Amino acid sequence: MKKVLATAIGLSLFSATVSAAAITTKEVEAAQQAWGNGIVTIGAAEDPRAAAIAHIDKFYNFGEGTVLFKPTLASVDQFRGTHKEALSYFIGQDMEEDGGFALAPYTNVRWENEGIITDGDSAMSMGNYYFTKTDGDVVKVEYSFGYVKDDEGNVKINLHHSSLPFNPE
Repeated sequence: MKKVLATAIGLSLFSATVSAAAITTKEVEAAQQAWGNGIVTIGAAEDPRAAAIAHIDKFYNFGEGTVLFKPTLASVDQFRGTHKEALSYFIGQDMEEDGGFALAPYTNVRWENEGIITDGDSAMSMGNYYFTKTDGDVVKVEYSFGYVKDDEGNVKINLHHSSLPFNPE
């Protein structure tokens, strides 16, 4: 039935499949909000390691392909291309420079997108996100994220680059 319908409206099956997997701006925004909530959850968890593993599994594409990950506070081991390295960044375990970014803890993560580009089954976003600490201080961080969909249609991060804004002092 799908094949006949696709042919009747002038679409190939390939076109119908690609458009069904397309990432929308709303999906990127929802993924961003959920990612931020996940960071808050890690810092408040009784078992931050389990929460961080669940966070990485849910939001990053390590299980399906390559992830280019350059976290904000990494300078010695700048790039974290494995699940284990990402986990160390979030909760501090295997790499000497890691203090556990997500353990701060934070009460909120607010996104301010400069822009989101969707291109079929991938998307990119860039802007600032703001991490609110429990004492009310807010840390501004610049980011660029890339997204793909996994086989189940979940939006996953395949590129994460973040850095602190330039400070001339």
